Amino acid sequence: MARILIVEDEDNIAVALEFLMTRDGHSHRRLSSGAVAMETIRSERPDLVLLDIMLPDVSGYQIVEEIRADPELADVRVLLMTARGSVVERRKGLALGADGFIAKPFELAELRAEMARLLGASC
Repeated sequence: MARILIVEDEDNIAVALEFLMTRDGHSHRRLSSGAVAMETIRSERPDLVLLDIMLPDVSGYQIVEEIRADPELADVRVLLMTARGSVVERRKGLALGADGFIAKPFELAELRAEMARLLGASC
């Protein structure tokens, strides 16, 4: 069972993600803003962070940069999620250190496949 942190401000998307995590047997927690994301990531050490890029206070890009700047968080996988799924957005996210990128709205099968890839056999 993987520990997943969902950082998503849109309730409808977050509820769907939480349902999926529960159904697939993952422990999870949801944050609706990026302000406490780093503090939570440092204290809880999730296996995977599902991170929205467009948050109300801090951008997902800033959070992924902070994660990658901390050697103690090197094993935390980050899957960026955005409604603006352009090639430029994808390149930027991956260049900053994200492990994966998924455009919203996404198919559940696509999300599951990305999660399985990032978590390895533990998913």
